[in-house]
Amino acid sequence: MTDYRVIETGRRCRLGEGPYWSVRQQALYWVDILGQTVFRLRPTDGNVVTWQMPEMIGWLVERANSDGFVAGLQRDIVYLSLEPLTITPIACPEPDLPANRLNDAKADAWGYIWAGTMPLSAKGNTGSLYRLSPEGRVTCCDRGYTVTNGPAMSPDGRYLYHNDSGRGLVYRFELTDDGVLRDRRVFLRFPPEEGAPDGMTVDSEGALWIAIWGGARVSRYTADGHLDRSVMLPVSQITSCTFAGPALDRMFVTSAAEGAAGEAMAGALFEIEPGVTGIAPNLYAG
Repeated sequence: MTDYRVIETGRRCRLGEGPYWSVRQQALYWVDILGQTVFRLRPTDGNVVTWQMPEMIGWLVERANSDGFVAGLQRDIVYLSLEPLTITPIACPEPDLPANRLNDAKADAWGYIWAGTMPLSAKGNTGSLYRLSPEGRVTCCDRGYTVTNGPAMSPDGRYLYHNDSGRGLVYRFELTDDGVLRDRRVFLRFPPEEGAPDGMTVDSEGALWIAIWGGARVSRYTADGHLDRSVMLPVSQITSCTFAGPALDRMFVTSAAEGAAGEAMAGALFEIEPGVTGIAPNLYAG
């Protein structure tokens, strides 16, 4: 008896990331950053469709007032339509940093996108956290990251959580309704032997679910920072997680084959039973 099941998609991801539940399509999207691929799974029938991208892609978020997505390619934030495939640039947050790439992002309750960058080498501290307004303006809101990951917002929209996986830190910011971050504090600190906090999401009770890179698990932390429980998985490089399903009571988890030699299921998509419900993902207002 296991606490997970493997979702057969026909391939393993080199660096699976960015799981996103589309409420209007009742479909799960995720990406393989290094494999330059977008996936879509319809859980009702198990159908999986893939789209090859021209470069690395870190994330996608649906648009509120239009079909399609806003997405983070290697260096550009773009409008992305998949059927047919069209890509329209919006902004390049770091034109002066060609050795950086976009990594992870989410939308907040007001329709802003919060997107992180990181060095391609995952070394140094050139990564930053950016805000993309509905009008397409990009603002740098925090600097000095090694590996940005997992923006997540509390259910009431008051707090934004953001990771520096390279330092093993989860930060919590106050988030105002005009898109301003205040009062950055260390919410959680992971020693290297426990793995690093990667992608994450928040449930309807305000607890934070974190995928632990190098830790073979997804862990739930209460709003006051206490470990509630962990779900162990058969691969070490766990990358992100999201709630899904009509009732948002299912959880899908991405993983990576990169850095996991000898692990048969590395890079697979997993489903676990969270025992709580999530909240619907926010949409980009642009």
